[in-house]
Amino acid sequence: MGFAVPLWLATVIIGMRNQPTVALGHLLPEGTPIPLIPVLIIIETISLFIRPLALGVRLTANLTAGHLLIQLIATAVFVLLPIMPTVAILTAAVLFLLTLLEVAVAIIQAYVFVLLLSLYLQENV
Repeated sequence: MGFAVPLWLATVIIGMRNQPTVALGHLLPEGTPIPLIPVLIIIETISLFIRPLALGVRLTANLTAGHLLIQLIATAVFVLLPIMPTVAILTAAVLFLLTLLEVAVAIIQAYVFVLLLSLYLQENV
């Protein structure tokens, strides 16, 4: 959330400062029937303010799940080491592979984060 909110807010402010009509035009799609205009403006405004929350939750959930799994398997390795060293070594190998997977997930999440921010910026500039 520490990255998502300020960067999203910067894209909104840049859009409002440089092209206010275009930035506000995204709140109402073209060809909307007149009775639906107030409802659509409210829905699009809520959608606009949910974006940083979605960015933060996506990053937090994916990275936390991986770290939690790594912590659980690492605990299992330490518990199994005195009891069954062979199983502990095999579990440590799985832990190493999972750590590589977690690095790949972190890279993909960073890519998705930057891609979504660039789409938000493109929409507002």
